[in-house]
Amino acid sequence: MADFVTVAKVNEVPEGTSKAFVVGQKTVAIFHQTGGVWNAIDDYCPHMGASLAEGTLQDGVVECPWHAWQFRLKDGTWVNSPKLKIGCYEVRVQGDELQVKL
Repeated sequence: MADFVTVAKVNEVPEGTSKAFVVGQKTVAIFHQTGGVWNAIDDYCPHMGASLAEGTLQDGVVECPWHAWQFRLKDGTWVNSPKLKIGCYEVRVQGDELQVKL
């Protein structure tokens, strides 16, 4: 069973922003949405490898900065075809630490 791993301090990802972190063997994009909602997905778009942490976030969907592929943060599904998914991970805040469970 996987454990939560501390990846950053909460203040490193201000509300309305995202940032990529290396967690074990993966690079994970962490999103801090309005209202204190946190999400984490694989950082790399499966199309051409762009960093999703650098994409545009709107209504729980991130758009790849290179070719506009869109992924839902809640489950990692590609908006145009839910059969394609990227990794989606649980996030929690413990005190001032931001933690991800792979």
